[in-house]
Amino acid sequence: MRVALYAVKDKERWHLWVSLDIQVDNVWWSGAGGEGWNGQSADKRVLLSADLPLGWAVKLRDNVKPVKGMQEWTEEHWAGYLANLLQAEINEEREAGGEWKNSTQVHPTASFKERTERFALSAQADRLVEALSGRSLLQSEVEALLEEKDPELANAWQAAAQLAHLQGRLKLEAACSRAEESKRKLRRWSSGVGKRGKKTDSLQKAAGEARRERGSKEVGGDKWSESKGRDVRARLPSAGGLLRAAALRLPRLRLPLRGAVARRADMRCLRCGSVATGRTACAACGLTGCAYCEACLALGRSRACALLLRSAALPAVRCTAGVSPTVAARRWGLSSAQAGAAGAALGFLAEPRQRSAAQGPERFLLWAVTGAGKTEITFPLLEAVLRAGGRVLIATPRRDVVLELAPRLGRAFPDRTLSVLYGGSPDRWGQSQMVLATTHQLLRFHQSFDLVIIDELDAFPYVNDPMLAFAAEHACKPDGRFIYLSATPPKELQRQARNGRLPHARVPVRFHGHPLPVPQHLTMAPVQQCLKRRTLPGKLKKALGSSFAREAQIFVFVSRISHIAGLLSLLRRSFPGKTIEGTSSQDPERTEKVAGFRNRAISLLVTTTILERGVTVPRSDVFILDADSGLFDEASLVQMAGRAGRSKDAPDGSVIFLSPQWTRSQRGAISQIRTMNAIARRQGLISKERWI
Repeated sequence: MRVALYAVKDKERWHLWVSLDIQVDNVWWSGAGGEGWNGQSADKRVLLSADLPLGWAVKLRDNVKPVKGMQEWTEEHWAGYLANLLQAEINEEREAGGEWKNSTQVHPTASFKERTERFALSAQADRLVEALSGRSLLQSEVEALLEEKDPELANAWQAAAQLAHLQGRLKLEAACSRAEESKRKLRRWSSGVGKRGKKTDSLQKAAGEARRERGSKEVGGDKWSESKGRDVRARLPSAGGLLRAAALRLPRLRLPLRGAVARRADMRCLRCGSVATGRTACAACGLTGCAYCEACLALGRSRACALLLRSAALPAVRCTAGVSPTVAARRWGLSSAQAGAAGAALGFLAEPRQRSAAQGPERFLLWAVTGAGKTEITFPLLEAVLRAGGRVLIATPRRDVVLELAPRLGRAFPDRTLSVLYGGSPDRWGQSQMVLATTHQLLRFHQSFDLVIIDELDAFPYVNDPMLAFAAEHACKPDGRFIYLSATPPKELQRQARNGRLPHARVPVRFHGHPLPVPQHLTMAPVQQCLKRRTLPGKLKKALGSSFAREAQIFVFVSRISHIAGLLSLLRRSFPGKTIEGTSSQDPERTEKVAGFRNRAISLLVTTTILERGVTVPRSDVFILDADSGLFDEASLVQMAGRAGRSKDAPDGSVIFLSPQWTRSQRGAISQIRTMNAIARRQGLISKERWI
């Protein structure tokens, strides 16, 4: 995309503006007034380019700083100053084999004098802002949203977007851009411009050469002025030719950047925070080396010239004083441990301590064992924020968990609107008070939510993915609140909680008051050897037989998808009267098989870590084959073990680790489970007759 760029002097300060529709800006700065329109005219305006690549225009807009004598600048001054800021981009374009050609053609400006037209555009801007509230969308996504929600705006949204931008309600950004230039570079340039007409030698040389190249041609006017006798839609000048000539004569000196400075200088995707590593010729902006992001390609191409529209954030709501644990327990049917954790989190929402994050939203960790009822603990928190008029987001790493949580949230809050978002979900563009989404869907939100709850933050794909952490933080309002839910939080968060740097609550017992099943270990040959021998070890068949005898639902976890088919064949041959199935992330029938397993149509399910979290099946036993695999870390083993004993009607499920050898991860998982049981016992949360 190419856009117009102009400078405005307003109240003794200069500002640069990007324009999608210059005629809207004409009327805005004329001071025509009316509902939704500016009632004061600008002191002075200068059109810097009528047709500039969006990424370059945004960089200039965001990096121009006040310089002494700027109000007296001619176009030569502006040309040298802006060319200095664009030096890196112009050099990159040259190296990519392209040549920057800045068009100086002025777009025709239609009349918006009629008050009825201004009123209609203002109403369209209101509708667009409402549709994009809390969103961060590329142009193609905006058009898809409007096509579904407001077809009348779908083909005429740019004028409305420009008006909303001038009003401060929408942000126009380049989807990929660099961080702000260093102040040292700004000081180096501005130190050579002081009194009127005084320039550094390098600037004078560049501007002089540009003048000689242009000969005696007049620059298209000195000002875009609002002085007496000049109409706002008069001939608009451009410094494009002079800017290009001055820029092409800048020295190609490049100093090596190192460390954090080098990382800040990288072109980054504003949507996901990743470095934009791709370069390609682009018809939209005319550049030979237009940068694009490869990390979030699945959501549409984020390019340096792609328009990214973001709504301006509203202040986060403030919750009232926290509800007492007794009230929370009575209102939501919580156990004493659950109610205590909910009360602590409500206190955090009501009285932020402003110490849990160096920057960004305040954070709180809810550290609860598997099966503790973390979802139910969040209900009082959701209710408090919704009652205060806020929006809430519950983000979880996997689609399976989203589909399981959706009906529970719907039943808990039947009078609130709920959007359920995952890859391929039909409800992409709904505006709801509650949003339940997989973490990748957060890339389409920006400063939208008062409360963000990240479920299973240590799980794939959220764990170790900076892109998703970036998306989650930017989905929350700057003064909003984060709640982390996990049974196995990362070590760093555990340290912060122990050291008092992270507010937290720990729930060491399940909602039904029974202890966590402690895993047992059986020595068994690797699965690959069993498949080669085409037989199962006797120890495994005996343990499975015991589980079948007590009519348990049996999870069999394996480390590799390739093992599932062969293992199914051996299991079906060993237990011919049982319904045995397998599933994985590659199985298109996974949802149906999990449902069949839950309603007991399937007795044994061979699966991978795709089902290690968020799945509750009553009367379950868990078998983890190749438990010494490097693919199973301590957290994964704890989570898989947590599938057993979750039901209050059958809390005594068994967990068996099967492997040729013990590993640190297996010992750590068992130690963690025993520690939580011990804490629960000391706090009186497990009765003596239940203790094992």
